[in-house]
Amino acid sequence: MATYNKFNAFVEHMPEKVHNLSADTLTLALTAAANAPVATNSVLADLTQIAYTNLSARVLTVSSSSQSSGTYSLVVSDLVLTASGGAVATFRYVVAYNDTPTSPADPLISWWDYGGNVTLADGETFTFDQGASFLTLV
Repeated sequence: MATYNKFNAFVEHMPEKVHNLSADTLTLALTAAANAPVATNSVLADLTQIAYTNLSARVLTVSSSSQSSGTYSLVVSDLVLTASGGAVATFRYVVAYNDTPTSPADPLISWWDYGGNVTLADGETFTFDQGASFLTLV
């Protein structure tokens, strides 16, 4: 199971109205072990991404966004990444960012460490599955 981590700037961006998580375009970025994200990264430009040649779309679909008794939950559909036309560059970290805001551009939300390299040969898939909730704020 992948280990969840949040970016420190996300905590600041929420009350400053940078994110509208139910409506904005949430996207995944992939990074290699040599380019690990750290909690102090704040925007996509802080990361070194792998090449996305031969990889399917990385945009998440929000299933629900709701609040109950002061707890907010964001649910996204599983996203299946598919290698097509060749292998995909090796990655270890999956990073969620918001592709909608322009200031700051592409603010980071969180990342998952898969604990080792992930490789996709032509035709193979990788499923990003966050279970019952992608994000919970209390």
